[in-house]
Amino acid sequence: QRPAQQRVIQDALASARLTSADVDVVEGHGTGTTLGDPIEAQALLATYGQGRDEDRPLWLGSVKSNIGHTQAAAGVAGVIKMVQAMRYGVMPRTLHVDEPSHHVDWSEGQVRLLTEDRAWPELERPRRAGVSSFGYSGTNAHVILEGAAPVQEAGPVRGGVLPWVLSARSEAALAEQAARLLARVGDGADLDPRDVGFTLAGGRAVLEHRAVVLGESDSELAAGLGELAAGRPVAGVVAGRAVSSGGVVLVFPGQGSQWVGMARELLEFSPVFASRMAECAAALGPYVDGWSLLDVVRGGDEDVLRRVDVVQPVLFAVMVSLAELWGSLGVRPAAVVGHSQGEIAAACVAGGLSLEDAARVVALRSRAILRLSGRGGMVSVLAPEDQVAGRLSEGLQIAVVNGPEQVVVSGAPDELEVFLAGCEADGVQARRIAVDYASHSPQVEDLKAELIDVLGEIEPRTGHIPLFSTVYGEVIDTADMDAEYWFTNLRETVRFDAALQKLLEAGHRVFVESSPHPVLLGAVTQNADHLRTTGVSAIGTLRRNEGEEAQLLRSLAEVFVAGVDVDWSPWVAGGRLVELPTYAFQRRRYWQPAASAADVGSAGLDAVRHPLLGAAVRLAGSDDVVLTGRISRATHPWLEDHAVFGTVLLPGTAFVEMALRAADEVGCDALRDLTLHAPLALPEQGEIDIQVQIGAGTGTGRPLDIYSRPRRHDGTAEWTQHASAVLATDAVPADINGPLFGAAWPPAGAERLDAADHYDTMAAAGLEYGPAFQGLSDVWRLGDEILAQVTLPGRQAEEAQRFALHPALLDAALQAAAVDGLDGRTPLPFSFGTVALHGRGASEVRVRIAPTGADTFTVEAADPSGTPVARIDSLLVRPVTAGDLATADGSTTALLSVEWSPYAADADASAVDPGADAPDVTLLKAADAGPAAGDEAARARAVLRDTLRGVQEWLAQDRPASARLVVLTRRAVLTGAEEPDAAVDLAHAAVWGLARAARAENPGRVVLLDVDGELDGLDEAAVHDALRTGRHELALREGKLYVPALRRQETAPVADGVAEALGTGTVLITGGTSGLGAQVARHAARHGARHLLLLSRRGSAAEGAEALRDELAASGARVTVRACDVADRDQLERALRDVPDAYPLTAVVHAAGVLHDAVVESIDAYGLDAVLRPKTDAAWHLHELTAG
Repeated sequence: QRPAQQRVIQDALASARLTSADVDVVEGHGTGTTLGDPIEAQALLATYGQGRDEDRPLWLGSVKSNIGHTQAAAGVAGVIKMVQAMRYGVMPRTLHVDEPSHHVDWSEGQVRLLTEDRAWPELERPRRAGVSSFGYSGTNAHVILEGAAPVQEAGPVRGGVLPWVLSARSEAALAEQAARLLARVGDGADLDPRDVGFTLAGGRAVLEHRAVVLGESDSELAAGLGELAAGRPVAGVVAGRAVSSGGVVLVFPGQGSQWVGMARELLEFSPVFASRMAECAAALGPYVDGWSLLDVVRGGDEDVLRRVDVVQPVLFAVMVSLAELWGSLGVRPAAVVGHSQGEIAAACVAGGLSLEDAARVVALRSRAILRLSGRGGMVSVLAPEDQVAGRLSEGLQIAVVNGPEQVVVSGAPDELEVFLAGCEADGVQARRIAVDYASHSPQVEDLKAELIDVLGEIEPRTGHIPLFSTVYGEVIDTADMDAEYWFTNLRETVRFDAALQKLLEAGHRVFVESSPHPVLLGAVTQNADHLRTTGVSAIGTLRRNEGEEAQLLRSLAEVFVAGVDVDWSPWVAGGRLVELPTYAFQRRRYWQPAASAADVGSAGLDAVRHPLLGAAVRLAGSDDVVLTGRISRATHPWLEDHAVFGTVLLPGTAFVEMALRAADEVGCDALRDLTLHAPLALPEQGEIDIQVQIGAGTGTGRPLDIYSRPRRHDGTAEWTQHASAVLATDAVPADINGPLFGAAWPPAGAERLDAADHYDTMAAAGLEYGPAFQGLSDVWRLGDEILAQVTLPGRQAEEAQRFALHPALLDAALQAAAVDGLDGRTPLPFSFGTVALHGRGASEVRVRIAPTGADTFTVEAADPSGTPVARIDSLLVRPVTAGDLATADGSTTALLSVEWSPYAADADASAVDPGADAPDVTLLKAADAGPAAGDEAARARAVLRDTLRGVQEWLAQDRPASARLVVLTRRAVLTGAEEPDAAVDLAHAAVWGLARAARAENPGRVVLLDVDGELDGLDEAAVHDALRTGRHELALREGKLYVPALRRQETAPVADGVAEALGTGTVLITGGTSGLGAQVARHAARHGARHLLLLSRRGSAAEGAEALRDELAASGARVTVRACDVADRDQLERALRDVPDAYPLTAVVHAAGVLHDAVVESIDAYGLDAVLRPKTDAAWHLHELTAG
């Protein structure tokens, strides 16, 4: 043990680059045994005891004399003791030591026991202590602690924007991090924002989910934290998820990014930038005449920047200096690419040209270009290269190919005019670029000899950073970038698209444009889109006429969020470490479940073992029983074969089957009065939870109710009642004397009916039966009765034994009633009288259906041998419409529209007796209050507030149940009876939504009446006429009442040009990262949309946004997800302004919204505004900003 302990001490000293004399005290392991203590002491004497002065021995103690052996925590206890000893400047004594152990030869070195407290003197070096901890198995540990350097008083620090950097493993943890930090900075602690920023930037691990909160004051930073914690996007927060980037690519553009005042602020803010600019000025000095780089940047002369021999050297210097600045912030390029003259800066940054040679190239080449002034021009065209090439005359050349549909043409002015005219005539977008020379054209040939001569002395070399050439479209050796190359760079086509493709293929995903204003970011994203490359971040550095320090910091934040480690020190320098909340662990459990999900017994339930139901539980303290199940299209695919008007419905016969199984559970043998209250639609995705509730027995039986709700992990979905019935114990014995049970089948006298087209006829009526429900094979008529042969198809026949009466078998049996004609109706079962089951598991039955009324029947079924299977003494069917199913489930694919038609009293059985007394009626007129016409959103808000007050006052009054509130509006709806140019009153249309909510909460009490004249002039008799119809929504047009109905619409063919617009333009979807907006995005991508702009309040930080972007990208769409509060006009305007010219806006879908549920009586102005803001205000902003 002794040699091993010596080695671990020597290793620790070597790692710390210290000598034994540099340590003052050792906290020993201190076993307190006659074997362990001498071994440890001798090891310390042989190491720390050597090379020390006699008056500065190593002091030795052990905390075990105070607290005993703490097992695995022994070493930690020693560390705590030494930290506190350093803090208080005292080396504590070791208790219970009378004299040093005589088992140790203390004369072998300078080591002394701490038998009393000793002051720990302050030396010219920090205090240091060693701590030893040795395990029983031979594991040895030794650490050396050093006292922290004295905290220097912070000098004055500059103001400006500060970054607060957060990161986490998940989006939820990131939000919680923000919430915890917000609570800490707002708990009254006097924390300096710079100290908080310093601690966050340097004292936390960097994880994949990242956010940077930016602000100049405590309040701005706290507000940003609050929005981040709430998951709401805000301008002061940059958030997202880091991706594997393959290293940063610095992009250097040609001309176009310049602006008066560029880089002026950075010269004052950044010493790094200012120093590099000074070096550029010195390098350019010998080659410029009559102007100075720093004077141009600090000045405000716009005219001087119009000179090509000035603007190109200035841009070169700014771009190179920005690259230097990025490097100082930790953003060092893994590759560079330059566009036209930007390649000179790229070569300099890559190390291929010295600064002096690069300055010579840019200055002398731009001076030579002056000779071309006035002889040419350039035109930008939004079309593919091959199409543009086909339009060129002899004097024109493709100068630049930026992307799949971004091309620049250069040449003589007169030929460009002809070219532009041709583009305009053919609808091709093209515009002239503001230059009077033709780079990258044959005109440059005139400069070749001069350029080769003046640039002949440059000495290119192999750089240290890969450079992707836009001359050759691939990475090249910068040692080849001689005078000939720089002529070719000016003469030949710029292949930015090809170079970018190679960069993307090399795995690069983060592109930073090193320029005073971004001009190539759109080309980067468009090429990535064209190549279907996801996870690409294109980031600028500065922006025209925006604060440069703040914009640089925001760009740095974007680079950090994209996955690049950066240096925040220029903004947090002078800060101190402070105590802040630690990581917000999400505390998820990953233990294996004790039992499988299918083992219902482990949950205290009884297994039911039924295809639709899985478990049963008897409720404590009562005779109630609940059966539960879970169904979906995925787990029960045969249910997809039962669709009505395009909606997959659980058949009514399935409710019968579940009720029969429930009857078995509680010992009943008959089912009575099963009534269907609401259809159960099965969504395309997701599961449905089922509950069958059986109440306690009464004199007439046990009540039964069947409920469902969508399966959600948070349990927030509401239950819907679908059926009710009574379970009885007095089943009627089977009558075996009917025609089903004789030997002859079909019976004598039966007339065969043609059922060949039965399922086509049913489909035309909206009853769309798939194979599982197409069991009806033969049908006969015998007097008034219908006889049928029904057989389950193969897979369902195999499973029939698992059911009492398979729902598909009974459904097919009931279909026989419709073989003789539907009379234009679509009948579905509504109620079952008494259902008695006499046999189980049938897969083939004979059926007898006898009418007992207009829509009622008795139904009997027997197996092929004539043995009774089931009897229904009274089946009531009712016709349904598409409108009846419109709200059954959001998965319906039927297209429904509201159609208005004149009210016909004789055709409406629900009409109130015209002679009946009129009810207590209150008229509430929707006012035309609020701002003047033009601000429709504000007007709608004012009208709704006024109407809401009126509705709330009426509901608060004690009125009889027969009282009616009639809400009057003007032109809130269009019925088709108006003039062709009639327009809806937008504010009054919104009133209908509010009134419908009030009616839903107060059934039958609220009536909507829309008129085409003035509200004040309405005849009272007309109101009473409307009420007598019994309808709740009506429109009065020229004295005639109209009522609405839902009608199924056939999908119209896609109009000419729509598919092309989807493919070539940008489709904007608000609320596009979740819910309806995400569904619309998927639909658009499936139908050819190739450029999607998805706006939501949280943008890429929204839950599921990244997965949605990947899904859409996999289908071939280029997706931009952007944080934008669409109700904020300025944010929306900025988002629309950034839509690339190459892919103009061609479609807008407004799906953004806020859920703020409340009953009408409790809605206040805040709640109303919360809902209207993202809907009404945002819609109006979209209308105005996209008009024309």
